[in-house]
Amino acid sequence: MAKIYFTLTGMKHYFGDDFLEKGMKLELVKEPDNQYDSEAIMVKLKRLGKIGYVANSPYTVIGESISAGRLYDKIGDTASAKIVLVTPRGVICKVCKKSMVEKMN
Repeated sequence: MAKIYFTLTGMKHYFGDDFLEKGMKLELVKEPDNQYDSEAIMVKLKRLGKIGYVANSPYTVIGESISAGRLYDKIGDTASAKIVLVTPRGVICKVCKKSMVEKMN
């Protein structure tokens, strides 16, 4: 099974990103009723709640990480993830547990 990486974005609208560290475990939750993006995937941190979203724009996706639109059909309603890299440009995370609907190409 291929590793799947994504960019965490939107943190400035919630708690910022100063507290984020490599290895932190995250929960991904689809938000199909999101008024701005029907492929929105919320990112939550235990005991804190929503901290941001999976990036879904060419302007917010970093490097080879995939967008929420490409990830959306590859996970179930929820999935687990882990932070693998925190940089000044953004936060890269890896999907850990997922319900695969189709194989990554």
